Amino acid sequence: MSAKEGVFPCYENQFHVGATKESKTTIAECESFSISIDNGVETWNSFTEEGWQKALQTAKAITISVSAKRSIGDTGNDFVAGKWLANGQDAYAYFDWTFPDGTVVAWEKAVINVTNINGGDSTNVAPLEFDIVSNGKPTVTNPS
Repeated sequence: MSAKEGVFPCYENQFHVGATKESKTTIAECESFSISIDNGVETWNSFTEEGWQKALQTAKAITISVSAKRSIGDTGNDFVAGKWLANGQDAYAYFDWTFPDGTVVAWEKAVINVTNINGGDSTNVAPLEFDIVSNGKPTVTNPS
């Protein structure tokens, strides 16, 4: 059982990013995030089930979409923003997500997909919006 129980504010989720796990840092000015879990499910209808569908989940993918403000000079924010023109393996980065209960979900080579940088009205604070796209199975560490 975790040390924390009950409801919690979303800001207690924490993200870290870096070229490697050893160089990871937080990302300043993150405002909101959403999670999309894509589950590959194969279905079939066999004679033995008299037409009733059977199913097996065979794949997983996770995308974490983050909305932040561009903060020049913050190591994590600069690192993510620096991926805006990256392609191929240049878009890979270490990424981890620490849940409020202490669980850590990490990818050694997640894909950073910058979707908006510096745009907006003249009076807006410049955005930094990006997706973290899973690349392979994550390492999940549960709290002791």
